[in-house]
Amino acid sequence: MRINDKIREIENYLSELEEIMPKSFHEYKTELKTKAACERYFEKIIEAVIDLAFLIIKDKGYKIPEEDKEAFDILAQEKIISQELAIRFKEAKGMRNIIAHQYGKTDDELIFHSITQELESDVNELIKFLKHTKKLQ
Repeated sequence: MRINDKIREIENYLSELEEIMPKSFHEYKTELKTKAACERYFEKIIEAVIDLAFLIIKDKGYKIPEEDKEAFDILAQEKIISQELAIRFKEAKGMRNIIAHQYGKTDDELIFHSITQELESDVNELIKFLKHTKKLQ
């Protein structure tokens, strides 16, 4: 099933990110290669989560969203994820766009916090919910 393949891809990205994760903000900010790699993994993980959302929507026959962010609203409306998690993923999508397209000055502290404190727990919450419910079977 493509959904399970996408979940495995996301889990692999999280594992790879964990291997290079800096221990402190100072390390993140001063080791530019590490910072760039962490930001790239953040982008890849969020892109894969969006892909996963679309796979679920297509699999379940839900209305296809016009914009990526709307996919999370649909998953929340269909009780696949919580409204709070949908909001966090929409915010992560916005941050991913800032990193990827370099809109203005990025907030290194905010990005570091998101990568080290929020990304893994939010993604794991999504995966755990998908794996432990009958929603996708």
